[in-house]
Amino acid sequence: MAELLALRAQLGRAERAERAAALEKRRAPRPANIPLKPLRPQREAELSGVNTDDFQLSRAHARMREAVYEGHYHVCAHAVGHARAEGFLEHDIMAVLLAGRVRAVYPDEKRWLVAGYFEACGVALPLHVVVEVHPERGPGGPSDFLDVVTAFVPKHPHHIISRARLAVMLRYDDEKVQHRLAPVASKTGNKSKGKWRKGA
Repeated sequence: MAELLALRAQLGRAERAERAAALEKRRAPRPANIPLKPLRPQREAELSGVNTDDFQLSRAHARMREAVYEGHYHVCAHAVGHARAEGFLEHDIMAVLLAGRVRAVYPDEKRWLVAGYFEACGVALPLHVVVEVHPERGPGGPSDFLDVVTAFVPKHPHHIISRARLAVMLRYDDEKVQHRLAPVASKTGNKSKGKWRKGA
């Protein structure tokens, strides 16, 4: 029985290493025109209750990737609404969870801020994803389940969001994200409005 368990653990490690190697092959190189910038100095009050310790971030990153590989995640409707409104897709969110990095841990809210990039029309744009962690105990031992609460294109990609700002952003989780499509031309009856004039 012990040999069987050891063999099962060895196979699990080999599968994880194979998935990680395949991900590294698919991972797009970081554009040279988007270097990582150091964080600007922020007030201690703004970052109170936010953990940015490298050890904690690396542990959170490992737990997050393991949960995604195991399929223990759910993309909430609020994140899908933001994706439709801001021009990215669900697979862009998953790419950030796998190839991005955890930038901040909010211990009281049990949430992580994950930063990464997605590509649109050949341009790499920053994308932030907020996940909520639910530790679970299953037959195979303790594991994590991730709720992808929201995802958004940040105005300041290298700025860590404070707890207060995160709470304001997530206060309207149940609301439908408003988005609309811009018309290609003017509406019927509006003579030549919204169109380019010849020779202009």
